[in-house]
Amino acid sequence: MKLIRLLGPLVTVLALVGALAAPAAAQGQGGSMTNADIQRLQDAITDASRDVAAAQRDQASQLEAALDEARDDVTYFKVKMRKGDAVPRSEYFDLRDRIDDIRSRARGGSSRTTSSSGAPSASTRSTSARGDVPVGTEFDVRLGSTLSSATASVEQRFEATTMVDLMEGDRVLVPAGSTMRGVISSVNKAGRLERKGSLTLAFDQISVRGKDRPIRATVTQALESEGVRGEAAKIGTGAGVGAIIGGILGGFKGAIAGILIGGGGTIAATEGKDVELPVGTVLRVRLDAPLDLR
Repeated sequence: MKLIRLLGPLVTVLALVGALAAPAAAQGQGGSMTNADIQRLQDAITDASRDVAAAQRDQASQLEAALDEARDDVTYFKVKMRKGDAVPRSEYFDLRDRIDDIRSRARGGSSRTTSSSGAPSASTRSTSARGDVPVGTEFDVRLGSTLSSATASVEQRFEATTMVDLMEGDRVLVPAGSTMRGVISSVNKAGRLERKGSLTLAFDQISVRGKDRPIRATVTQALESEGVRGEAAKIGTGAGVGAIIGGILGGFKGAIAGILIGGGGTIAATEGKDVELPVGTVLRVRLDAPLDLR
């Protein structure tokens, strides 16, 4: 009977997990492509061009042809958006994955397969080599402190924690709760001369099972968190339950209003005010270089 009483609240939590997962995925992958998405694609093509230029000669021509097709697609999307036509954001994810694939092949890696439904999350995305997390993998991390363009300073450090496990098959590569460390690389305060505040965030280190490893990652989205639901208070303090509460409960309300995220992780206010990212904000962070965990 005691076991049944303990499992009851946990079943409630798992039901909440299912209810929260679908809306969060829809917000991350749905909607229409934005100008910020176009800029990110153009930045990715620039990076891919450097990789292709350094590739072996017998591969370069084939990769350059694929890159030209990607450029043409970006131009096509830009023209459609200028005409006022909506471009599904799934097209952005598909093209971004194609560009990542070109970069991987240019660096000597194998082609990877991705879902056409959108960007795989950190908890489900497969890795290109055992112990290696490929470029383009995304993590959802929760900010441990408030960041504001009104008070932040260049080179200020901050921390965030990963929300879900990064899996390779049935093996956990990066467990939920791992610490990701970032730095503010530029700040513009809102004011008379610079009306709109902005912050540029970059992540350069992740701690996995107590070992620090260098990373290169930038912010692609900032999401408002709903916080831990009231039902969580009814759950015990066991490690397994704690992982569920810390990693999954607290869904996304949606993108934070009043900000726009451009290429390179710059978060700018859309009105004449400062950027405010409260503690608990969920940042979607994308790897710009492979993460070697071996």
